[in-house]
Amino acid sequence: MFMGEFNHQLDTKGRMIVPAKFRDSLSENFVITRGLDKCLFGYTLDEWQKIEEKLKALPITKKDARKFMRLFFSGATEVEIDKQGRINIPQNLREYAGLSKECTVIGVSNRIEIWDKNGWNQFYEDTEDQFEEIAEELIDFDF
Repeated sequence: MFMGEFNHQLDTKGRMIVPAKFRDSLSENFVITRGLDKCLFGYTLDEWQKIEEKLKALPITKKDARKFMRLFFSGATEVEIDKQGRINIPQNLREYAGLSKECTVIGVSNRIEIWDKNGWNQFYEDTEDQFEEIAEELIDFDF
């Protein structure tokens, strides 16, 4: 399970250090792709396989299913963590997520998300006041 929030920098070659806390769970190779809310999603290879199976089950006769699959899979790339703990994020994904020098990497259960730091801060500010309302709408967690 991935959890936590970490700030890292993107270098001029598009490389970013993966938080040490996430490296063992991600292994040497993992998949990143376009996420929702203008961030990148990162999945272990096992988790990616599960998602792929679920998405393959979507009916190709549904226009929205085709659109989503095209965008989701065309942005997907397998990345490798180098000896310094970095991954190289392709230019198209950096542009999609608006990644600048400062990035925030968060753990979200079965995936990591890579955000531009300003984008994450804005999302957090816009959403934190609604946290309890969102929880009420989704499910009774019995906390």
